[in-house]
This record gives sequence, structure tokens and C-alpha cells, in this order.
Amino acid sequence: MNDELVTFFKALADSNRLKIVGLLAQKSYSVGELAALVGLKPSTVSHHLSKLADVGLVHARTESYYNVYQLNKEALDEKARSLFTNADLNASIADVDLSAYDQKVVADYTRKDGSLKTIPAQKKKLEAVLRYVVEGFEKGKRYSEKRVNEILKGYHADTATLRRELVGFKLMQREGGGGEYWRV
Repeated sequence: MNDELVTFFKALADSNRLKIVGLLAQKSYSVGELAALVGLKPSTVSHHLSKLADVGLVHARTESYYNVYQLNKEALDEKARSLFTNADLNASIADVDLSAYDQKVVADYTRKDGSLKTIPAQKKKLEAVLRYVVEGFEKGKRYSEKRVNEILKGYHADTATLRRELVGFKLMQREGGGGEYWRV
């Protein structure tokens, strides 16, 4: 499906082809008429029409001595409906490393020993750093506030801010004021 999407968008990634599609959305035209309307040579318009026909957007019918082109509106409607299904969108990112941003931010904000140089002020960067910090806690295990602070001290001296932000970003939960904490 990815190759099909790329081919489809390449066919439309030209201002002259978009003009041709727009004109054909109004009515059918011959190559000569389209050439005069968009200010191109007939051979160039034929090339553009070929690209559009390859993806099923236009088709020709013969009228007298001419091929008359028309927009395949059904194909365009179908393409619009099917282009961005969730499965297609997910498939388009299959080879993308979704943790790359977090890795870059963590590398920028940590020392060689894994501790934080500083706590980021920017929300997106803070969230990436917190996802890194929460890895210091086991899933399913409950921690006292004292133990949470001991673990957080290994990342940064401001344990209160880290603890509050971990809970605020719903990476950890807590029971009562100063009760037990656990990783979500």
C-alpha cells in the first residue's frame, strides 16, 4: 500500500497535473484543448495525462479524430476514502523508530552516569525525560515515598519535582498524600 500511496501522490505532485485534474473535474477535454488552457505543448500534456492515467485518475475515450480525457471521479472518491485507513497509516510508519525523539532528548539531558544535567522546562522534553526516569521503577511493584526519593536521587537532586511530574504525567500513581507509589 505504501508504494501505491507514493505513486498516487507523485502523480499529483505537479502544479500542471493539478491544473489538468481541476479542468477535467469541470468537463472533458482533448489534449489540444488542455494544452491551450494550461499553456503547454500537447506532448507535455500527453505526458501528464499518462501519469494521471497510470494511477487511474483519468481515462480517454475516442471522439472523431481525438482522444477526449475525463476525470475518473469514482476512482478519485474511492482513493480519498481508502487513502488513510488506520491500517495504512500504521503501515506507513512501520520502519520508523518511534523512540528516536526520546533517545535524543535523553542524550541531551543526561550525563554519562545516567543522571540528569537539568530537568527540562519544555513539556515535550520533560515528558521524554520522565519516560526515561520511570524505567527505574518496576511495573507492579509498590514503593514508599522514601524509596521513590532514593531512586529519583540517582537522576536529580530535585526529587519532589520529578515525583510530582511522574504522577502528573500519569507515569506513576500514588495512594494518599505520601503513601505508596507505583508505576502505571
